[in-house]
Amino acid sequence: MKKDIILAGVGGQGILSIAATIGYAAVELGLYLKQAEVHGMSQRGGDVQSHLRLSSNEIASDLIPRGKADMIISVEPMESLRYLPYLGKEGWLITNTKPFINIPNYPDQEKVMQEIESQPRYVALDAEALADEAGSKKSANMVILGAASPFLDMDFEKLENAIRFIFGKKGEELVDINLKALRSGRKFAQENK
Repeated sequence: MKKDIILAGVGGQGILSIAATIGYAAVELGLYLKQAEVHGMSQRGGDVQSHLRLSSNEIASDLIPRGKADMIISVEPMESLRYLPYLGKEGWLITNTKPFINIPNYPDQEKVMQEIESQPRYVALDAEALADEAGSKKSANMVILGAASPFLDMDFEKLENAIRFIFGKKGEELVDINLKALRSGRKFAQENK
């Protein structure tokens, strides 16, 4: 098993929680894991990206070469496009359709969506709406992770266990909301891929 994943979004959208959840599940599965430095996290609203590499064999580098990523997981649509040069020919783009407009010259949203929809393999969804249905818009990142889950080649139960572990100290209600968000994203991807 080998998965090279680019995580993208803006500060405050929960990219680190996605990485932690996948990482915890990978360790439970006995996989090797490397994660590159996350950029922009010190500034809420700044662009954040991370390289996450998982493998059943040892991993030499924590950086993913251009054109070799198996997946881009993004909580912000424009940010998903920023990293398209990294996506491999058979790779999946998983992204939120709801923009986080934090710059005055944010591109035309219709053009952003046209570019996303021109990709051969993508899942684009309004993660905030599904997260709101699950109990909190803040769990949009877990909706996106759920949408990516069918393509991760991981036991879904391991991702659920990771959420229980990572959010467990914050209370059962938050765990339940994040689990519902994860499951709703997975269901959307399975029905719309």
